[in-house]
Amino acid sequence: MNPDFGNLTRRRMLVRGAFGTAGLMLGGHPLLGKSTAPAVAPAASAAPARAVIQIWMWGGPSHLDSFDPKPDAGRDYCGPYTSPIATRADGVRICEKLPLLAEQARHFSLIRSMTHGINAHETASYAVQTGHPPGRLLWPSLGALVSLFKGYDHGYKDLIPPYVVLTSPQGRFSECGFLGPAHKPFATGGDPNRERFEVEGIVSSRITDERQKQRRKLLGELDTFGRALPGDPALRHKEQCEEKAYELILGEARELFDLSTESPEVRDSYGRSTFGQSCLMARRLVERGVPYVTINYKGWDTHKQHFQTMDRNLPEMDAGLATLISDLESRGLLDSTIIWWGGEFGRTPKIQWEPPWNGGRGHFGACFSALLAGGGFRGGQVVGASDSTGSEVADRPVYPNELLGSILERMGIDPEGPLPNPLGEDLKVMPAGIDGFPRGDGRLREIM
Repeated sequence: MNPDFGNLTRRRMLVRGAFGTAGLMLGGHPLLGKSTAPAVAPAASAAPARAVIQIWMWGGPSHLDSFDPKPDAGRDYCGPYTSPIATRADGVRICEKLPLLAEQARHFSLIRSMTHGINAHETASYAVQTGHPPGRLLWPSLGALVSLFKGYDHGYKDLIPPYVVLTSPQGRFSECGFLGPAHKPFATGGDPNRERFEVEGIVSSRITDERQKQRRKLLGELDTFGRALPGDPALRHKEQCEEKAYELILGEARELFDLSTESPEVRDSYGRSTFGQSCLMARRLVERGVPYVTINYKGWDTHKQHFQTMDRNLPEMDAGLATLISDLESRGLLDSTIIWWGGEFGRTPKIQWEPPWNGGRGHFGACFSALLAGGGFRGGQVVGASDSTGSEVADRPVYPNELLGSILERMGIDPEGPLPNPLGEDLKVMPAGIDGFPRGDGRLREIM
């Protein structure tokens, strides 16, 4: 894990882009040359999905206060949210703080029986994003798998990496796992809600293009080492990487991150928040062809004063996510783009009213919710159920590998196919029968 990756300065980006790391040299990013890793073509499939937008609810969102309300459980469970609202999906009700999403319910399906039983952030995040409980191997996340099978070894040519995180790294675990840094996400840094989205190393209102070119010229004049060894293969490779890095900084790719080209009405509809504008940026990325985008949405680890935080967060989430769904649908992109909403776990159903929590909810991995939209998944459905207080799975438990395997299948990647790896082990991409996460054939057939 590289904790400062999302805070690259321009100089540091050029240095990293030019020299890379030993692990990155195995990857197929155009800054670093052709991959030497084994390439296995994804299984042939009629699946329509070409991209995933993962909305990662960092900290774990409450299932009772979002998509699995329990108004009859009493104040100790539902708190002030006692009036869930009907949606456009027959018989499906969600929290009253999500009216815009209620209007979009025909486009998404809810899983109300996610489970893994883990209550620690790090291990729960790892389990949900890799589909594996902690064990001997450090498995890659879903984003890294999509990078492997849909990235540079399989025809992806854009300078924008195939796995992007808006805006800060997720932390908690190593996203690339044993696949190595070549499949680590590019974390943009910056804040898309600012007047100008200053993606580190790509867009800046502080440094003009002319000044950037002057800096580059000065660096070239100071490069006596390069002039002393003309034609050296390692230095030539460095120069090629530097050329590609400057293409990102000064070329047309940076315009992708300039949200000022969007109309004020569109930006307002997403919500003038970091999350809302990240949703807009995610739409632009998948529209360009980036296969995997994560929005790392912080602020959901609500141990204290939970409902005060929800009163702020839920309307913000409602505007951003609902507009993302409707915008993708209006542009003809929803059928080819999967939206996956969820976090590492839920929150304790019973509210902790006593000090110091003052109405907080703790970590809860026994039962929680997830949302899937687009990409060929059927909308307007509910998979599984929790009990009357949201404390246990009452019907149809869904384990992380089942959720991730279903997304992979919709992306045309065979979950039971071979997973190339530098360990030389005989591994499958996302097998159904994982120790600790048993579940049938490992697919969400109800909505596929």
